Amino acid sequence: MGRLIVVSNRVATPSEAKASAGGLAVAVFGALKDGGGVWFGWSGDVVSESVANAGPMLVKEGAVTFATVGLSRKDYDQYYRGFSNATLWPIFHYRNDLARYERDEYTGYRRVNAWLAHKLVKLIHPDDNIWVHDYHLIPFAEALRSEDIENRIGFFLHIPFPSPQVLQTIPPHDELVRSLCCYDLLGFQTQNDQQAFLDYIARTARGTVRAQGKGASVEAFGRKLRTGVYRIGVFPDEIAAQAARDEGRAEVLDLKQSLEGRKLVMSVDRLDYSKGLVERFHAFEQLLEQVPAWRGKVTLVQIAPPTRSDVASYKLIREELEREAGRINGRYSGLDYTPIRYLSQQYDHAKLMSLFRESQVGYVTPLHDGMNLVAKEYVAAQNPDDPGVLVLSIFAGAAAELTGALLVNPHDAEGMSEALQHALSMPLAERQARYEINMAALRRNNLGVWRDSFLGDLGSVPKAH
Repeated sequence: MGRLIVVSNRVATPSEAKASAGGLAVAVFGALKDGGGVWFGWSGDVVSESVANAGPMLVKEGAVTFATVGLSRKDYDQYYRGFSNATLWPIFHYRNDLARYERDEYTGYRRVNAWLAHKLVKLIHPDDNIWVHDYHLIPFAEALRSEDIENRIGFFLHIPFPSPQVLQTIPPHDELVRSLCCYDLLGFQTQNDQQAFLDYIARTARGTVRAQGKGASVEAFGRKLRTGVYRIGVFPDEIAAQAARDEGRAEVLDLKQSLEGRKLVMSVDRLDYSKGLVERFHAFEQLLEQVPAWRGKVTLVQIAPPTRSDVASYKLIREELEREAGRINGRYSGLDYTPIRYLSQQYDHAKLMSLFRESQVGYVTPLHDGMNLVAKEYVAAQNPDDPGVLVLSIFAGAAAELTGALLVNPHDAEGMSEALQHALSMPLAERQARYEINMAALRRNNLGVWRDSFLGDLGSVPKAH
């Protein structure tokens, strides 16, 4: 039986892979430890071309080899900052208005994928299965096939897949889908994402789609492949234990003391326009405006660490969020009360879980999201005897599973305000019932189920020829 080779844009360090009870790093590291293998990708460093070309750097941790390369400044600008995050990310999140397409960035994106694939070839054994992750690496299998690699190669998309009409706004959309068809198995977060891909194959690529179990088989561009829906999850019982263990941390006790008995609404996101942060602030403002009784009695803590700060659209969202937080606080603050505490900094996973446990409401309202693990972590971190309530966007992939949440449309500020009021006023029996529904779903589809079901399906497909 062959090893597993995992390929992702960023590779976690050995310590990061062991650090938390949720996320891709934990699932991947667990699978690699079980059978041995390689985790390959970008180190996160921008280096000189000579250093980049000297890689990969290999670090052994038991049966796992961490293999990383640096990117030159040109490759970083074109592959990562350019086509990946200025074209694919906004369009796959239905934000065509924020996307740009530049031909040289697309050329760089494909060049870097081919370069990375060439770096990996020497590490591949004939019986290895290869698992590639996310939108940065769509052409990766095609590049491996051009180097005569016939191993099974699977691809999992962690973000939404757009409808054919939206996808076609990317000029080389047909080349991207042709590249996806070089994989043996494509995994999507939701049925909507899978259906969007199948619609493109049937209507635009003039391919053939056939139902196959829980997924579908596809024949297009001279290739046959399988598709399926695999809902990424967390290990809920481990998160629950972590949150309970750390609820006595000094930072948590300090927050509780500073709230002076006020109810706490917790919101945690990367600083990104897809997360609906400004819309979330406006709905909270509407709660304070329409229900004056909540003024001085509820606080929203928004943690939004900056990301991709060298991409122009991310600078704009940060400026807007800071402006709106200041405006709302200026309108509703008192001498001893600040309605929104906006924290633009990183917090470690354990601290976040303990903060979730202390809050009465989890406020997770993205405009579009592949799954949203924050919603799942919030539920898992709750105290079963006195759980908080999850307010969740219908556009998060997690909404299909977490039916005990209060589901909202993030474009409806009044509806979100009403949901917040419902959550803050909800009696204990209803909160416990909703919590049990959500926890049952998390246990049914935990992180191990996601990993093992994908790898099991990948191992059952015939090798490419």
